[in-house]
Amino acid sequence: MNTRFDWIAFDADDTLWDCQGHFERVMQELYTLLEPWVDRDTAAKELYATEHKNMPLLGYGTKAFSLSMIETALRVSNYEMPGEKLAWLQQECYTLQELPATPLPEVRETLEALFQQEFHMAVFTKGELLDQEHKLKRSGLSPFFEHVEITSDKTEREFLQLCRHLFTQPERLLMVGNSMKSDIAPALAVGCETVYIPFHVTWQLEHAEKVSHPKLKEISHFGELLDILSV
Repeated sequence: MNTRFDWIAFDADDTLWDCQGHFERVMQELYTLLEPWVDRDTAAKELYATEHKNMPLLGYGTKAFSLSMIETALRVSNYEMPGEKLAWLQQECYTLQELPATPLPEVRETLEALFQQEFHMAVFTKGELLDQEHKLKRSGLSPFFEHVEITSDKTEREFLQLCRHLFTQPERLLMVGNSMKSDIAPALAVGCETVYIPFHVTWQLEHAEKVSHPKLKEISHFGELLDILSV
Protein backbone atom coordinates (compact mmCIF):
# COMPACT_ATOMS: atom_id res chain seq x y z
CA MET A 1 0.00 0.00 0.00
CA ASN A 2 1.12 3.55 -0.74
CA THR A 3 1.96 5.05 2.67
CA ARG A 4 2.14 8.71 1.63
CA PHE A 5 -1.48 9.22 2.68
CA ASP A 6 -3.54 8.25 5.68
CA TRP A 7 -6.78 9.01 3.84
CA ILE A 8 -8.16 9.61 0.36
CA ALA A 9 -11.22 11.89 0.36
CA PHE A 10 -13.55 11.97 -2.64
CA ASP A 11 -16.03 14.58 -3.70
CA ALA A 12 -19.38 13.02 -4.67
CA ASP A 13 -21.40 14.92 -7.30
CA ASP A 14 -19.74 14.91 -10.73
CA THR A 15 -16.74 13.04 -9.33
CA LEU A 16 -18.29 9.70 -8.37
CA TRP A 17 -21.54 10.11 -10.36
CA ASP A 18 -23.17 12.55 -12.78
CA CYS A 19 -25.20 15.22 -11.03
CA GLN A 20 -24.86 18.45 -13.00
CA GLY A 21 -25.95 16.80 -16.24
CA HIS A 22 -29.36 16.10 -14.67
CA PHE A 23 -29.60 19.66 -13.34
CA GLU A 24 -28.74 21.01 -16.78
CA ARG A 25 -31.65 19.09 -18.28
CA VAL A 26 -34.13 20.73 -15.89
CA MET A 27 -32.55 24.15 -16.41
CA GLN A 28 -33.11 23.85 -20.15
CA GLU A 29 -36.77 23.13 -19.47
CA LEU A 30 -37.03 26.35 -17.45
CA TYR A 31 -35.47 28.33 -20.30
CA THR A 32 -38.04 26.86 -22.71
CA LEU A 33 -40.93 27.84 -20.43
CA LEU A 34 -39.58 31.40 -20.22
CA GLU A 35 -39.23 31.89 -23.99
CA PRO A 36 -42.46 33.97 -24.20
CA TRP A 37 -40.77 36.53 -21.96
CA VAL A 38 -36.99 36.37 -22.48
CA ASP A 39 -34.41 34.58 -24.65
CA ARG A 40 -32.58 31.54 -23.31
CA ASP A 41 -29.32 33.37 -22.53
CA THR A 42 -31.20 35.95 -20.47
CA ALA A 43 -33.11 33.20 -18.66
CA ALA A 44 -29.82 31.51 -17.78
CA LYS A 45 -28.40 34.76 -16.40
CA GLU A 46 -31.54 35.34 -14.35
CA LEU A 47 -31.38 31.86 -12.84
CA TYR A 48 -27.71 32.36 -11.97
CA ALA A 49 -28.56 35.68 -10.29
CA THR A 50 -31.30 34.01 -8.25
CA GLU A 51 -29.06 31.13 -7.14
CA HIS A 52 -26.26 33.53 -6.24
CA LYS A 53 -28.65 35.65 -4.17
CA ASN A 54 -30.12 32.63 -2.39
CA MET A 55 -26.82 30.89 -1.66
CA PRO A 56 -26.21 32.44 1.79
CA LEU A 57 -29.71 31.44 2.93
CA LEU A 58 -30.38 28.16 1.10
CA GLY A 59 -26.89 26.77 0.51
CA TYR A 60 -26.31 23.95 -1.99
CA GLY A 61 -28.47 21.05 -3.07
CA THR A 62 -31.59 20.01 -4.90
CA LYS A 63 -34.04 21.81 -2.61
CA ALA A 64 -32.19 25.10 -2.93
CA PHE A 65 -32.03 24.66 -6.70
CA SER A 66 -35.75 23.90 -6.93
CA LEU A 67 -36.72 27.01 -4.96
CA SER A 68 -34.47 29.16 -7.12
CA MET A 69 -36.01 27.68 -10.27
CA ILE A 70 -39.57 28.48 -9.18
CA GLU A 71 -38.57 31.96 -8.00
CA THR A 72 -36.90 32.71 -11.32
CA ALA A 73 -39.90 31.44 -13.29
CA LEU A 74 -42.25 33.70 -11.34
CA ARG A 75 -40.08 36.80 -11.40
CA VAL A 76 -38.96 36.65 -15.03
CA SER A 77 -42.50 35.95 -16.26
CA ASN A 78 -43.82 38.88 -14.21
CA TYR A 79 -45.91 36.31 -12.31
CA GLU A 80 -47.77 35.50 -15.51
CA MET A 81 -46.63 31.90 -15.96
CA PRO A 82 -49.69 29.61 -15.72
CA GLY A 83 -50.05 27.51 -12.61
CA GLU A 84 -50.03 24.24 -14.54
CA LYS A 85 -46.64 25.08 -16.06
CA LEU A 86 -45.23 25.99 -12.65
CA ALA A 87 -46.58 22.72 -11.27
CA TRP A 88 -44.94 20.80 -14.13
CA LEU A 89 -41.63 22.57 -13.48
CA GLN A 90 -41.92 21.71 -9.81
CA GLN A 91 -42.39 18.04 -10.67
CA GLU A 92 -39.33 18.13 -12.93
CA CYS A 93 -37.31 19.52 -10.03
CA TYR A 94 -38.60 16.70 -7.84
CA THR A 95 -37.10 14.17 -10.25
CA LEU A 96 -33.68 15.41 -9.16
CA GLN A 97 -34.35 13.99 -5.69
CA GLU A 98 -34.17 10.53 -7.25
CA LEU A 99 -31.47 10.90 -9.90
CA PRO A 100 -29.83 7.51 -10.41
CA ALA A 101 -26.35 8.31 -9.04
CA THR A 102 -24.88 5.74 -11.41
CA PRO A 103 -21.11 5.63 -10.88
CA LEU A 104 -19.13 7.33 -13.64
CA PRO A 105 -16.81 5.21 -15.84
CA GLU A 106 -13.95 3.50 -13.96
CA VAL A 107 -15.20 4.71 -10.55
CA ARG A 108 -16.41 1.39 -9.11
CA GLU A 109 -13.44 -0.59 -10.42
CA THR A 110 -10.95 1.96 -9.11
CA LEU A 111 -12.54 2.20 -5.66
CA GLU A 112 -12.64 -1.57 -5.43
CA ALA A 113 -8.94 -1.80 -6.28
CA LEU A 114 -8.06 0.85 -3.69
CA PHE A 115 -10.26 -0.87 -1.12
CA GLN A 116 -8.49 -4.18 -1.72
CA GLN A 117 -5.18 -2.37 -1.21
CA GLU A 118 -6.50 -1.22 2.19
CA PHE A 119 -6.55 2.49 1.51
CA HIS A 120 -8.69 4.43 3.98
CA MET A 121 -11.30 6.30 1.94
CA ALA A 122 -13.87 8.97 2.77
CA VAL A 123 -16.59 10.90 0.99
CA PHE A 124 -16.33 14.63 1.60
CA THR A 125 -19.10 16.49 -0.16
CA LYS A 126 -21.28 19.55 0.26
CA GLY A 127 -25.02 19.80 -0.14
CA GLU A 128 -28.23 18.86 1.63
CA LEU A 129 -27.82 15.99 4.08
CA LEU A 130 -30.64 13.63 3.06
CA ASP A 131 -30.14 14.29 -0.64
CA GLN A 132 -26.46 13.37 -0.51
CA GLU A 133 -27.03 10.37 1.76
CA HIS A 134 -29.66 9.00 -0.61
CA LYS A 135 -27.44 9.45 -3.67
CA LEU A 136 -24.57 7.66 -1.99
CA LYS A 137 -26.88 4.78 -1.07
CA ARG A 138 -28.31 4.55 -4.61
CA SER A 139 -24.81 4.58 -6.09
CA GLY A 140 -23.94 1.32 -4.35
CA LEU A 141 -20.52 2.73 -3.41
CA SER A 142 -21.08 3.04 0.35
CA PRO A 143 -19.14 -0.13 1.31
CA PHE A 144 -15.89 1.37 0.03
CA PHE A 145 -15.95 4.32 2.45
CA GLU A 146 -15.07 4.32 6.14
CA HIS A 147 -16.15 7.91 6.67
CA VAL A 148 -18.79 10.15 5.09
CA GLU A 149 -18.90 13.87 5.78
CA ILE A 150 -21.57 16.14 4.28
CA THR A 151 -21.09 19.85 4.83
CA SER A 152 -22.82 23.06 3.84
CA ASP A 153 -19.67 24.36 2.15
CA LYS A 154 -16.06 23.47 1.44
CA THR A 155 -13.63 26.11 2.59
CA GLU A 156 -10.29 25.91 4.36
CA ARG A 157 -12.15 25.69 7.66
CA GLU A 158 -14.12 22.60 6.58
CA PHE A 159 -10.99 20.90 5.24
CA LEU A 160 -9.17 21.42 8.53
CA GLN A 161 -12.22 20.11 10.35
CA LEU A 162 -12.24 17.01 8.14
CA CYS A 163 -8.60 16.36 9.02
CA ARG A 164 -9.42 16.61 12.71
CA HIS A 165 -12.29 14.17 12.32
CA LEU A 166 -9.99 11.74 10.51
CA PHE A 167 -7.20 12.22 13.08
CA THR A 168 -4.70 13.13 10.39
CA GLN A 169 -2.69 16.09 9.17
CA PRO A 170 -3.53 17.94 5.93
CA GLU A 171 -0.34 16.75 4.24
CA ARG A 172 -1.48 13.15 4.85
CA LEU A 173 -4.82 13.67 3.09
CA LEU A 174 -5.38 13.31 -0.66
CA MET A 175 -8.46 15.14 -1.95
CA VAL A 176 -9.99 13.98 -5.25
CA GLY A 177 -12.64 16.08 -6.97
CA ASN A 178 -13.94 17.86 -10.04
CA SER A 179 -14.32 21.41 -8.69
CA MET A 180 -11.30 23.67 -8.68
CA LYS A 181 -13.19 26.08 -6.44
CA SER A 182 -14.53 23.66 -3.82
CA ASP A 183 -12.37 20.54 -3.97
CA ILE A 184 -8.94 21.73 -5.00
CA ALA A 185 -8.19 25.34 -4.02
CA PRO A 186 -9.16 25.14 -0.33
CA ALA A 187 -7.49 21.74 0.05
CA LEU A 188 -4.24 23.08 -1.37
CA ALA A 189 -4.49 26.14 0.88
CA VAL A 190 -4.35 23.99 4.02
CA GLY A 191 -1.61 21.69 2.72
CA CYS A 192 -3.43 18.68 1.27
CA GLU A 193 -2.39 16.80 -1.85
CA THR A 194 -5.03 16.98 -4.58
CA VAL A 195 -6.17 15.24 -7.77
CA TYR A 196 -8.38 17.21 -10.15
CA ILE A 197 -10.72 15.29 -12.48
CA PRO A 198 -12.59 17.77 -14.71
CA PHE A 199 -16.22 16.96 -15.50
CA HIS A 200 -17.70 17.79 -18.90
CA VAL A 201 -20.10 20.38 -17.43
CA THR A 202 -19.58 22.70 -14.46
CA TRP A 203 -22.19 24.57 -12.45
CA GLN A 204 -21.71 28.29 -13.04
CA LEU A 205 -21.30 29.00 -9.33
CA GLU A 206 -18.41 26.50 -9.25
CA HIS A 207 -16.39 28.07 -12.06
CA ALA A 208 -12.83 28.98 -11.07
CA GLU A 209 -9.53 29.46 -12.83
CA LYS A 210 -7.18 26.50 -12.94
CA VAL A 211 -4.10 26.78 -10.78
CA SER A 212 -0.64 25.28 -10.93
CA HIS A 213 0.70 23.77 -7.73
CA PRO A 214 3.24 21.07 -6.83
CA LYS A 215 0.58 19.27 -4.76
CA LEU A 216 -1.93 19.21 -7.63
CA LYS A 217 -2.24 16.55 -10.31
CA GLU A 218 -4.83 16.54 -13.08
CA ILE A 219 -6.17 13.38 -14.67
CA SER A 220 -8.77 12.81 -17.37
CA HIS A 221 -9.91 9.30 -16.37
CA PHE A 222 -10.80 8.12 -12.87
CA GLY A 223 -8.72 4.98 -13.28
CA GLU A 224 -5.54 7.08 -13.58
CA LEU A 225 -5.77 7.51 -9.83
CA LEU A 226 -4.31 4.02 -9.48
CA ASP A 227 -1.19 5.12 -11.37
CA ILE A 228 -0.74 8.10 -9.07
CA LEU A 229 -1.09 6.01 -5.93
CA SER A 230 1.26 3.28 -7.14
CA VAL A 231 4.19 5.71 -7.29
